[in-house]
Amino acid sequence: MARHEPWSAERATGIIAEHTHLEGATLPILHALQETFGYVDSGAVPLIADALNLSRAEVHGCITFYHDFRAHPAGRHEVKLCRAEACQAMGSDKLHREILGRLGCGWHETTADGSTTVEPVYCLGLCANGPAALVDGEPVAHLTADALEAALTEVRQ
Repeated sequence: MARHEPWSAERATGIIAEHTHLEGATLPILHALQETFGYVDSGAVPLIADALNLSRAEVHGCITFYHDFRAHPAGRHEVKLCRAEACQAMGSDKLHREILGRLGCGWHETTADGSTTVEPVYCLGLCANGPAALVDGEPVAHLTADALEAALTEVRQ
């Protein structure tokens, strides 16, 4: 999993300045901040708002509307579970409930030990091999709760 820089208002200000010239700069700025820090810190909201002459509510609304942005650092490992129709037809809804139960967290949450963040995605292109997931960017086809546990054990070592 990618390593991110620790949050820095000074660094964030520089990133924001690099993107303010773009039309519709809010989303490129948010993506750049998340790429750099792994999340969009609440301290970035007033910086973005001031730089783009937006209200803090408008910036906060963008962050919370798009599920790709997170307001807190993710776990050390990221699991993306496919929620598309093909995976649902293969029983992913029941499987996801079992997985979330085993991990002790919900969608867009991180396990209590900080090891794993679970995110829904809507199609991984593995429709013929569903249910499917990505574990730290690596595809897992024909997913079962045990297969996910094995994949997480492997990436943790």
